[in-house]
Amino acid sequence: MRIAIQTLGCKTNQAESLEIESYLIQDGNSVVEISDRPDICIINTCSVTAKADQQSRQLIRKALRNNAKVIVTGCYAELYADRIKEIGDSIEIIKNVDKDSIISKIFNRKPAFTCASGQYSRKRPIVKIQDGCNFSCSYCSIPMARGRSRSMPMKEIIDKINKYEESGYKEVVLAGIHLGTYGLDYIPNESLSLLLKRILTDTSMARIRLSSIEIGEVNENIIDIMADSRICRHLHIPLQSGDDYILRKMNRHYDTTKFADRLEMITLKFPGIAIGTDIITGFPGEGEENFLNTCRFIEGLPLSYVHIFPYSVRTGTKASLFDNQVPEWIKKERFKVLNKIADFIRQNYIVRHIDDTLQIIIETKNHEGYWGTSANYIKVLLAGDYDLKEKALIDVRVAGFENQHATGIPLIR
Repeated sequence: MRIAIQTLGCKTNQAESLEIESYLIQDGNSVVEISDRPDICIINTCSVTAKADQQSRQLIRKALRNNAKVIVTGCYAELYADRIKEIGDSIEIIKNVDKDSIISKIFNRKPAFTCASGQYSRKRPIVKIQDGCNFSCSYCSIPMARGRSRSMPMKEIIDKINKYEESGYKEVVLAGIHLGTYGLDYIPNESLSLLLKRILTDTSMARIRLSSIEIGEVNENIIDIMADSRICRHLHIPLQSGDDYILRKMNRHYDTTKFADRLEMITLKFPGIAIGTDIITGFPGEGEENFLNTCRFIEGLPLSYVHIFPYSVRTGTKASLFDNQVPEWIKKERFKVLNKIADFIRQNYIVRHIDDTLQIIIETKNHEGYWGTSANYIKVLLAGDYDLKEKALIDVRVAGFENQHATGIPLIR
């Protein structure tokens, strides 16, 4: 069969879709684009923002126009199944907790996970290790869509990583909705640090990357384990606001002092480490001074990149009922200001690495050249007449900075 898989949102969604893709390919099906008139279209939706909701609806309508049987899952499907049914009665909706059953529903059986070597578009596979979230951030509807934290069995994770390694992959990204709570739902408790130790012991995967982790969960055990060179010197630690009043309204479990102190400890231990973060601007009650506090705060942090999101009202959350909602035009203006700061932070981090030698994994090739990603999360363009293989791990010299990315020269031995 010709099957399209469309994925929006977080790395956990991407990991789930990648696993579905593996089952489809090893069973002899073709994974095609949504525009290639597939027999079936699986849409793994997101609902983290109003824009994600809109993109989910657009994909569903596009799949229906291409006369495909449409299966919709993910957080938008979990929260707004009635709205999806308004788009088309024939759409099949699968809950997040039942995503694993999608293959069984199509073929009445589910083959064992192997690994469709060389056929994935992603050259750094994502492995889901955990699902759900125990936090109650006032702006977020994801706990309603995903439920409480649940961990994947350690043996299953190790087996998947080994299968990816056997198929020639050099890096895996460990993903979860609330990564730092891995293992806490088990009796006796396990932990993310224990899982990382097991991965280092029981696999030979060249690089292991963490997707996103909360500041309070970057503890001494995690920092000690990151001393191993196989763990990527890269952490994505969501901040959300650089103003303590707004952080309290968001129900985040830290203040700016704790956040800055922990980042200082990390950068002292690992000079040059890539630290990225997320910022929500326009949260209810965010006045001009609160906004300027965020600007000043992120400018003073040792960050390598920042993702900016305008606040989006999520039905059913505490923040949706707050007074002092910020007008859309102000959100847009603040988004522009923060994006300029983010551009400067990214450029400054990359420029500091000019003339350094980095190891990158070759991921794609287009008209510009080969693209790859370093352990410290720098995207590098190799523009030249090279003969490089996808998934290869090679040394490059960082030569310059262009259009928010690094340019490099392979050091081919």
